[in-house]
Amino acid sequence: MLNASDPLPVLLIRSGMHKFKQYCHALIFSLVFIIFCFSGCDTEPVETDLLLPVDFSNVPENMVLTNFHTDKIEIRIKADPKLMELIIKKNIRYPVDLYTDLEFDPAGDSDSIESGSYLIPVEEKRIPVNRGIKIVSINPSYLSVQLEKKVSKTFKITVPYSGTPAKGHIALEAATEPASMELIGAANLIQSIKELKTKPIDITNASENFKKKIPLDLENPNITSSSDPIVIVSVPIQQQLVSKTIEDIPIQVWNSTLKVNIEPSKITIRIKGPFETLSNKELTDQIYSFIDLKGLAPGVYARHAYINIPWDLMLTEAIPQVFTIKIE
Repeated sequence: MLNASDPLPVLLIRSGMHKFKQYCHALIFSLVFIIFCFSGCDTEPVETDLLLPVDFSNVPENMVLTNFHTDKIEIRIKADPKLMELIIKKNIRYPVDLYTDLEFDPAGDSDSIESGSYLIPVEEKRIPVNRGIKIVSINPSYLSVQLEKKVSKTFKITVPYSGTPAKGHIALEAATEPASMELIGAANLIQSIKELKTKPIDITNASENFKKKIPLDLENPNITSSSDPIVIVSVPIQQQLVSKTIEDIPIQVWNSTLKVNIEPSKITIRIKGPFETLSNKELTDQIYSFIDLKGLAPGVYARHAYINIPWDLMLTEAIPQVFTIKIE
């Protein structure tokens, strides 16, 4: 900075140096600019291929877009290398408005769009690329689209099982909340469904009832449910009823002090009940048989034997059924 108190020669020298510095800065900037421009001018444009996903929107309300449609297009572009790097990093998609592209009715009534197959031309102006990028080619030039009428149908929900419950237990048919569900989709897809299932429920080693939330088994994305596809499943697990034979149970004599002879002296029974009960030796050891002789005088009698078994067991067979009693 110049100081007013300096002598004139000093002022002139300092002023000259200041202008010289400005000139040097301008010269350096100009050289850098020229070098940058020449280096840019020497860069040759390059070409590359891009695969663009197709975004279908605005499907007519009474229609479903099936799997049979073109979901990608390939374009070849030409641009400066740096610009090419930028466009490759961007997630470019090709937009299709089905209602607008297929509506031929001047009144704009979507009912005029019929089910069937259509070819929609690919328009270069819809491809969202930056200025300076040249589109060399587009493949395919038409998009194939298939529309089907949308229908709905209500199905009862069934639940498949996987695995095996605990030993001696069985899984009965599961109940779901809700018990049924409405499915919506293309007519041919809905009509092909025989039954609506949930994903399998694992019942490995299950020994008691349980509930679980589980989704419907809707593998086709073109089929949707009218409500939440997650259902509540109640799985009933019960002990399996099994049978068991107990042989040679002695016949006891009740209410007699006389000499008594019973022929035969033992009984064989077959009982049925829950697996855990019949597997419990302490419970089965409590089974016994007896004949009540109260009030009987000496003589020969034919009598049935009483059999005492736990309350949750059922007697299915007894051999023999009649015994000969000799009272002396």
